[in-house]
Amino acid sequence: MVRLQKDVLNRLYIKELKSSLEISRYLNCSQNKVNYWLKKYKIPKRSISESVYIKKNPNGDPFKNKEIKSTKEFFLAGLGLGLYWGEGTKANKYSVRLGNSDPDLIKVFMIFLSNIYGVQKSQLKFGLQIFSNMDKDLCLKYWCQKLGVSKEQFYKIIVTPSTKKGTYNFRKIEGVVTIYFNNIRLRNKINDALKKAIENITID
Repeated sequence: MVRLQKDVLNRLYIKELKSSLEISRYLNCSQNKVNYWLKKYKIPKRSISESVYIKKNPNGDPFKNKEIKSTKEFFLAGLGLGLYWGEGTKANKYSVRLGNSDPDLIKVFMIFLSNIYGVQKSQLKFGLQIFSNMDKDLCLKYWCQKLGVSKEQFYKIIVTPSTKKGTYNFRKIEGVVTIYFNNIRLRNKINDALKKAIENITID
């Protein structure tokens, strides 16, 4: 068997993040041969989830690991984590999600994602849930204007049948919006940051 060079495999698999199949095509050999030499050189194989993530994000993470320096940034980071703790959907393993009927709260969380993690507004998706006695177009227009985003960033509007009129319906006439950033790594980073923040809280 013709030996594949370790430095070549390191460059292609580790640095350039090519798959074993892509490497086999690049080197004009079988995929089994590539996998054999990866194992021989003890180069750890990526998991299926890691491989899928790389395929979806060929240019790297769609967010930045920004260093928090100023007092303002520390305050915003704490505020964002607090909002996520109270209003976020932490059970979902694949995306950052937070829902609320207050546009100012949603906007603050958007600023948190932008200023602390470098997430661009255009990368965000939104869900809108309304009652059947609400006007879908008016509600969508309201949220687009309030958040400064386009209607194309919204998923299909969920309409819940309204029952009798009450204070709940009148208080939430524009519906409830959920903000989505579909990235498992950022989801894990925020959850880890929240866990660490909670662990560091001491109650006398």
